[in-house]
Amino acid sequence: MTTDRLWTVEDVAEYLGVPVSTIYDWRTKDYGPPGKRVGKYVRYRPHDVIDWFESLDDNAA
Repeated sequence: MTTDRLWTVEDVAEYLGVPVSTIYDWRTKDYGPPGKRVGKYVRYRPHDVIDWFESLDDNAA
């Protein structure tokens, strides 16, 4: 069993260098790294966020 700490929306926003509001906006548009609801909170596995980021097209801009 892994004991890695789950990331908050704030952690994800900091890692990606975007505002917290962008993370919430992406969730409403089914975009962004996969997160899971834990009660009223959204949590992310760090490796899911990193994998999602690495999967982005470098030429998209």
